[in-house]
Amino acid sequence: MAHDVHRDRRMETRTSYLGFSLPHPFIAGASPFGHRLDTVKKLEDAGCAAIVLHSLFEEQITAAAAGHIHHRNILEAESAEVVAQFPDATEYPMSPDDYVEHVYRVKRAVSIPVVGSLNGASAEAWLKFARVIEEAGADALELNLYGLVTSFSASSAAVEGQIASLVRELKALLRIPVAVKLSPYFTAFASLARQLDAAGADGLVLFNRFYQPDIDIKTMELSPLVDLATSTELRLRLRWLAVLYGRVRPSLVVTGGVVTPDDGIKAILAGADAVQLVSGLLRHGPAHVQQMLAGLERWMAWHKFETLDDVRGRVSHAHHSDAEMAERAGYIRTLQSWGR
Repeated sequence: MAHDVHRDRRMETRTSYLGFSLPHPFIAGASPFGHRLDTVKKLEDAGCAAIVLHSLFEEQITAAAAGHIHHRNILEAESAEVVAQFPDATEYPMSPDDYVEHVYRVKRAVSIPVVGSLNGASAEAWLKFARVIEEAGADALELNLYGLVTSFSASSAAVEGQIASLVRELKALLRIPVAVKLSPYFTAFASLARQLDAAGADGLVLFNRFYQPDIDIKTMELSPLVDLATSTELRLRLRWLAVLYGRVRPSLVVTGGVVTPDDGIKAILAGADAVQLVSGLLRHGPAHVQQMLAGLERWMAWHKFETLDDVRGRVSHAHHSDAEMAERAGYIRTLQSWGR
């Protein structure tokens, strides 16, 4: 007990995420753990500081409300081939109405912040469902923007402008904080981050994992493939955390590639306010969050850091007068290190 008291005095792991004061930075990201009330409770009991529920998809909402998926009538024969590529309504964990009821029940079962999630690619009427999720009691909303732009006529500026407009529209609808989950594949990601800052985003979640399908050479068709994240995926996220830290207002949240306690420490050093855990929890169970926290506390004690604020952003570009030159120098140095 005396050791614990000393540890608490010397190491303050509190952080702020979307305006919420959390006891530590490790939160449960969107995953199947959010499907059921009992597994959500397990996440809280294990010590997760907050939870992001699994996503409700744009296609679910528009199909249930208007019988359309991306403006195609799901009952028309000419749309059958395209619509058939999407899961049937019965294949999703829950319907839109069930999702709202789930948010309501979760909020009454746990005391940690509960973040709802919408996953879509267009700025259309489905966004109004966010208001329903808010009314069900969600403390915040994570907008998961997953879309691969295959149009040869859509410019990068137009795509980024649409995303900023979408966030602006959502912020006008809601009173709760909005975090935007993004992919890194933009021409000038820092500029997009600044646009989302101006649009009112409360958090930026870096980054969405694109689940790339494989090709089955027997059937000559695309084959869905889900791989859990590994630590090697973290490096891209560390780079952009380091670039954005101290230069934008929204909370910076990392997701993807945080598997070990060392990964979580690196994310905070780069500038993360919070760290989403998904693959680690799926591999090792909810108790993994305690290993992540214990590893952070031991590391802070070893370095004699008293608070998380002493750690956050120490290895970011906030300490460089020219971030682009620092990135270029690091790139060249890495290449020249090969074979030494």
